[in-house]
Amino acid sequence: MISTINIRSKEIDGAEVAWFAPICDGDDMHLGERSPAYRSNWQNASQILLEADKLGYRNILCPSSYQVGQDTLTFASAVAPLTKQINLLTAIRCGEIHPPMLARAIATLDHILQGRLTINIISSNLPGTDLPSADRYQRSREVIAILKQAWTQDLIDYKGQFYQLQLPSLPVKPYQQNGGPLLYFGGYSPPGVDLCAEHCDVYLMWPETEVRLLELMTSMSQKATAYGRTVDFGLRIHMIVRETEAEAKAAARKLMSKLDPELGKEIHGRALDAKSYGVSRQTEMREGADSDGFVEEFLWTGIGRARSGCGAALVGDPDQILAKLQRYMDMGMRAFIFSGYPHLDECRLFAKYVLPKLNTISMPNLQKRIPSELPPTPLAAGPRT
Repeated sequence: MISTINIRSKEIDGAEVAWFAPICDGDDMHLGERSPAYRSNWQNASQILLEADKLGYRNILCPSSYQVGQDTLTFASAVAPLTKQINLLTAIRCGEIHPPMLARAIATLDHILQGRLTINIISSNLPGTDLPSADRYQRSREVIAILKQAWTQDLIDYKGQFYQLQLPSLPVKPYQQNGGPLLYFGGYSPPGVDLCAEHCDVYLMWPETEVRLLELMTSMSQKATAYGRTVDFGLRIHMIVRETEAEAKAAARKLMSKLDPELGKEIHGRALDAKSYGVSRQTEMREGADSDGFVEEFLWTGIGRARSGCGAALVGDPDQILAKLQRYMDMGMRAFIFSGYPHLDECRLFAKYVLPKLNTISMPNLQKRIPSELPPTPLAAGPRT
């Protein structure tokens, strides 16, 4: 099955290791017990991001949520000049911002970061709306097409279901001149998989058993091949690593020790995508776990009792975690987005025990997206309007 997976970077011995900036709230010492010390604010979230930059992580996900937390593009733009080497994986909700204006915002941020920008494409419903899945992914397809026209052409000329546009694109050009920032995407429904195969660069999956992950990777690879393309693969998963396996399992139990089951259900159903197919797969995985919450060796599903979306963690000692990650890399994964509770503490622990043992890469550098010479600024001088 592994031989049927076609990825662009399969010859690379390494992976992009990223962390998570909890700008959408939810960070805590114990899940289900909110502490003001971990609330989503500029000080807390930027501290985590800058610490990840200092520790050597190659990327960091800045997520998006309407209900809680901070605005993603505003946060990313503010923190970008403070970073040294880390990329920012900035989430955008397609349809939230008029695509030509979004193209300009992304291009501006890409220049601030001098090419250290990657984009996470989100296709969830916007607040107060309830579009069918096929329509949401069609809207994302149109947004991506318009972004690419704005970044690579002098004219945006698009006629679709949601957008009909004909206007000059100048001066909306990103720092990364070979097509703009890489597009990361996570989605499981057939329209979503098709969208990624046609337009995106990195397919992000939530944790599942290795067998099911391989099935997803094989299907995506085949669909991308049908479009004459290849995609890379990534995994979004939580992390609990300690000096010994016993200590790691104890930390997992402690994390959930104060969770009220009814509160867990309320938290789980709070997100706009709580009823998505991807979330249902996480629930199915958790229901197949053993009495301690493990669905396969070192893959613990307990976190899914208290949150929607990514609902499992790798739990073990440094050698066990490293071996598990190597298995994923042998399967063809080239990008990992880790997180933990509290995020700053777990960021430091993973950097202490595992990160130095990994050969880390940067996906934009791998794809040679950063030019050798600085291109024109994204907002060239011109008439004011």
